[in-house]
Amino acid sequence: MFDTSNLGEILPLLLVGFFRYTLTATLIGTGIGVVFGLVLAILRRMHTRWVRVPVRAFVEFVRSTPLMVQLLFATGVGFVARPLGPFLVGSIVLGIHYATYMSEVYRAGIDGVPKGQWEAAVALSMSRRRTWQAVVLPQAVRNVLPALGNYAISMFKDTPYLSVIAVPEMVRVAEEYGGEHFAYTGTFTLAAILFLLASYPTSILVRKLETRLGH
Repeated sequence: MFDTSNLGEILPLLLVGFFRYTLTATLIGTGIGVVFGLVLAILRRMHTRWVRVPVRAFVEFVRSTPLMVQLLFATGVGFVARPLGPFLVGSIVLGIHYATYMSEVYRAGIDGVPKGQWEAAVALSMSRRRTWQAVVLPQAVRNVLPALGNYAISMFKDTPYLSVIAVPEMVRVAEEYGGEHFAYTGTFTLAAILFLLASYPTSILVRKLETRLGH
């Protein structure tokens, strides 16, 4: 049963967990995912198999293993996790995990660039680097922006996994408060509303972006 008597006490605690950890981890993870995902996508198109094969294996490995296992593994590697702390380690793992998915999105966007564009760049004697910067990436990134936005929303909803490595994000705060005051229903309902208030406007923006780009 929803009990509103503790609402004034619960809400500030949840908001602290939301802004300090849930939202910040999403922003850090999205930044890493967007950049590292593009790097992975480009490396997978390298001509040398000594680069292409290990990168592909890494992408498949990360995509095929649960996020929770990756978080626990990264935290268990003490000499890496201790100086950074669980929050930063968790944010980085989130970013790397979603970078592998975003790399597939980038790959689809790059493959969607018409072959004639590549041939025109060659005909104009453009270097490979210049071709990527001026011809391929602007078109590819433009086409995949809505999909990247959807993955950012998914990452936001996966931030409660950070609680398994003791990051006091919003759901962990709700769980601890609910346990102490035996008020699980109201606390988790409030946490769900905060998630909805943050993710729904973002999903609307992504849909508008899809419409504007003609997807």
